[in-house]
Amino acid sequence: MKNTSRRILSITLPTLFVILAGAGFILPANSQNPELQQQVSDVQQSMAKNKQALASYSWNEQVTISLKGEEKKQEHFQVRLGPDLKPQKTSLDAPPDPPSGGRLKRHVVAKKTEEYKDYADQMKALAQQYVPPDGTLLQQAHSQGNITLGEVAGAPNQIQLIIHNYLKPGDSMTLIFDKTQKELLGIRIASYMDDPKDAMNLTVQFSRLPDGTNHVSNLVIDGVSKQLNIAIQNANYQHV
Repeated sequence: MKNTSRRILSITLPTLFVILAGAGFILPANSQNPELQQQVSDVQQSMAKNKQALASYSWNEQVTISLKGEEKKQEHFQVRLGPDLKPQKTSLDAPPDPPSGGRLKRHVVAKKTEEYKDYADQMKALAQQYVPPDGTLLQQAHSQGNITLGEVAGAPNQIQLIIHNYLKPGDSMTLIFDKTQKELLGIRIASYMDDPKDAMNLTVQFSRLPDGTNHVSNLVIDGVSKQLNIAIQNANYQHV
């Protein structure tokens, strides 16, 4: 027993370090980058601040749905954030005209409309899981070493946070952040629906209100396999 004890105690610190690293106890080097941690924290704080500020506004949202390049539907809403800070929408459109044509034609049109509408709703629901980015998921990605810090060519005040496996395995999200103004400028997302072959790409642009509040001004969702495009524009922000 004494010899065994001596052998255990004789394990050197470097050897112990290797053992722990092999067991997964060592954090990825990326997560130990102080500058990266600071930028992730700045993004989290900026998003939380702007979400609270947007709760005092209402705005108009225009949603345009196109299939294979042909516009199929356009909707208009008045939007404001509820007590849970989630969007509440009120339609600004008049009731649609009743469908024309015979029973068979109405059935065919209704079926096609329902197909793209269901898929469009699924696309919008997935987009809402990415925009705005979730602070907890950002921190999780950072702790797992899934965030890379990069520069933006020709823009010394801007940085890129490139995030992999943010919401789904194999997805990617790039945040463009102004480190001087402490605000998001844009987001690019490459994700997918239920199947990785069913790709969904998302592009988001942000704008600033006169009081400094940052908000999504334009959002475009591309359902690649279905050739379905959803373009969302936000405007006419008013204090409530």
